[in-house]
Amino acid sequence: MFVGGMIGWERQLRHKPAGLRTHMLVSMGSALFVLIPLAIGNNENARDAIGRVIQGIAAGVGFLGGGEILRECQQEVGKAEVHGLTSAAAIWVSAALGTAAGCGLWQLALIGAFMSLFVLKVIKLLERRSRRK
Repeated sequence: MFVGGMIGWERQLRHKPAGLRTHMLVSMGSALFVLIPLAIGNNENARDAIGRVIQGIAAGVGFLGGGEILRECQQEVGKAEVHGLTSAAAIWVSAALGTAAGCGLWQLALIGAFMSLFVLKVIKLLERRSRRK
């Protein structure tokens, strides 16, 4: 939950629909899905199950992110406008961070969380500066 919360806090501060609680829940849920087959046993079947779970998480979270992306433009009826791509990507990354943490790779999860925050904060500033020029 902590690594997903790091990303969610940044999204919350920017008043995005998917904020702190959403990212924390996605990250925790991903970790739990991975921990279930790990808790069942450490045999060949458990490793196969973990691989299938990770594939399911990666695909399933895409639907959650999809809800963030497409909205109807308020000014022109019928004109589709794309919003929320970064929030959708942040949800997907939160799932990956939770998956890494669930597999016991907490160092990787922390590094990924800090790298994500770098992209969400520092790269955003660079984008704004480049638009001004």
